[in-house]
Amino acid sequence: MDAATQMVIDGQQAFGAINAVLWTLLRTGALLMASPLIGTPAIPRRVRVMIAAALSFALAPLLPPTPGQIVFDAVTVLNIARELAIGASMGFLLRLAFEAGALAGELVSQGTGLAFAQMSDPLRGVNSGVVGQWFYLAFGLLFFALNGHLALVSLLVDSYRSLPVGAALPDVPAMLQVAPAFMMQVLRAGLSLALPVMVAMLAVNLAFGVLGRAAPALNPIQLGLPTALLLGLFLLALLSGELGPPVQRLLDQAFDAAREVAA
Repeated sequence: MDAATQMVIDGQQAFGAINAVLWTLLRTGALLMASPLIGTPAIPRRVRVMIAAALSFALAPLLPPTPGQIVFDAVTVLNIARELAIGASMGFLLRLAFEAGALAGELVSQGTGLAFAQMSDPLRGVNSGVVGQWFYLAFGLLFFALNGHLALVSLLVDSYRSLPVGAALPDVPAMLQVAPAFMMQVLRAGLSLALPVMVAMLAVNLAFGVLGRAAPALNPIQLGLPTALLLGLFLLALLSGELGPPVQRLLDQAFDAAREVAA
């Protein structure tokens, strides 16, 4: 084989590798941009693009074959839109699990008197309560402690194996029902996390209400706010040691829901 032929073969292999990486980057980038923690405004866009590109380079040789060449026609545009939709849908479902923590924090702050403590949340890009941000950070720490980042890569690889690039979507109506069904689990999980603190704070508020009717001279309103605040912080400290199992169950449900999208 002469040098010219060898150069042509090497060039075709290089273009084939670049083609595979570009197709892999679509779903991978959409998943990371919509996923929790990595896809938040706290991470610069340049860093997110670099992470997505590095992951695409690593996964492209392990995935099923991609379309031979990129041609700007209707089929290619639809495939690109499909890859972006699949990746964004899986990332959105994972982010919904973290919103359960934010919901629990907002419910707890209403009972402890910390609802007025609002500040900019860099992880969500909005103004939220400090308790909700604490829950969101706790979910993030547990996510990495439970090897959620490795499960995210495994989810991405499984999605390519079950639904390769260019394959037809199996059941679109069933895919559209995944997010509403999982949203009910998210609301249930957020309420379950906040319920013990909410019930305890309700009992405290009722006690100070009765005290206010029985002995108004004690000024129970002035005494009740710092007491409720200190008790709420104490209950949050106790709750932090029990977050592991419920958060793990919720993350497992989120990954199962994300797998149903690309099943």
